Amino acid sequence: MAEDWLGTTGFGIFFILFGILLYFDSVLLAFGNLLFLAGLSIIMGLRKTLAFFFQRHKLKGTSLFLRGVVIVLLRWPLLGICLETYGFFSLFKGFFPVAFGFLGNASNIPFLSALFRRLQGTSSMV
Repeated sequence: MAEDWLGTTGFGIFFILFGILLYFDSVLLAFGNLLFLAGLSIIMGLRKTLAFFFQRHKLKGTSLFLRGVVIVLLRWPLLGICLETYGFFSLFKGFFPVAFGFLGNASNIPFLSALFRRLQGTSSMV
């Protein structure tokens, strides 16, 4: 059952990327946003999703991300995707050093591990 909702989130990401590749097609972007948010809220649970997005220090990123979704739904895709991207990065800025550290440790390629270690040290976790 959880795999189905993971697929929904994956299709959401696919439709967002495909909508960007097709010169910001607003229908594909809107459909991708809805699938992504629905899949994410079902995977994490509605209460945990709301708790994650509406933490005090993440309200700026949440408001920008959700405004971007609404603007894409109102058929202003370029402005909406720009707002969503900035909101996404401000929401998940504490996760990126952890992800880069994992990729740096998992990688056996010397150049990539050095690059990921350097990227991991650029941001501080709170």
